[in-house]
Amino acid sequence: MKVVALISGGKDSCYNMMQCVADGHEIVALANLKPKVKDELDSYMYQSVGHHAIDLYAEAIDLPLFRQVIDGTPLNQESEYQPTEGDEVEDLYKLLKNIKEKVHIEGVSVGAIFSDYQRVRAQNVCNRLGLKMLAYLWHRDQKELLKEMIACKVDAVIIKVAALGLKPEQHLGKSLHEIYDHMVKMEEKYGLNVCGEGGEYETFTLDCPLFKKKIVIKETEMILHSDDAFAPVGYLNLKSLLLQDKEMQSMMTQKDLIKNIPIKLPNKQSV
Repeated sequence: MKVVALISGGKDSCYNMMQCVADGHEIVALANLKPKVKDELDSYMYQSVGHHAIDLYAEAIDLPLFRQVIDGTPLNQESEYQPTEGDEVEDLYKLLKNIKEKVHIEGVSVGAIFSDYQRVRAQNVCNRLGLKMLAYLWHRDQKELLKEMIACKVDAVIIKVAALGLKPEQHLGKSLHEIYDHMVKMEEKYGLNVCGEGGEYETFTLDCPLFKKKIVIKETEMILHSDDAFAPVGYLNLKSLLLQDKEMQSMMTQKDLIKNIPIKLPNKQSV
């Protein structure tokens, strides 16, 4: 299937792309929703921190990127979504409709793990456009999944923290490998989601087997959004990034790039 991948820049959307390719699909385009002006937008649907680096992400993976400004807000918060004018879900519909008119696509890669709110809305948009939603991470065990991402060479760093047990000055900029043991402990102590599925943290992917080039961080700025005594919220402003060549990968196909990566496809391939 020809697939467009919904990307935030984070680890989940990236790893779901790898799962799609491992299962025989081809990623032909990337899709991203971005805020109008702010570094970060409060949204129930979309990760916006790190959005300034999405163009570089697309260049690293060497795929066309389509973007849509988030004009709407989460007006319709019902468990079953119906099209609602002015809702942020309609921005996703506009984006995918525009892509479908310009590129031959049959499926949409979605990195959802446990959020029924996001899954229902993404599925609604896909149904309206006659597209198959591919969500390989859905309901995966989070400890197993994060360990699998690390083993499959997804190089992502923490760019936002917002939970008890996570501190901006201590954990921002950490890699998945560096945060794994701590998140397992925080799950045991506070019930946090190891993959950050409850909004505990967000990530930005610097490299993965699908990338033709890797992203290198040169300069960041820590923004303390909320100085809460128990669960401070902070994020990294990625001020300066550059692309670095990777040896012998520029002419390889997507299947070639991941053929030696130990990806284990879950039983549930789509939702």
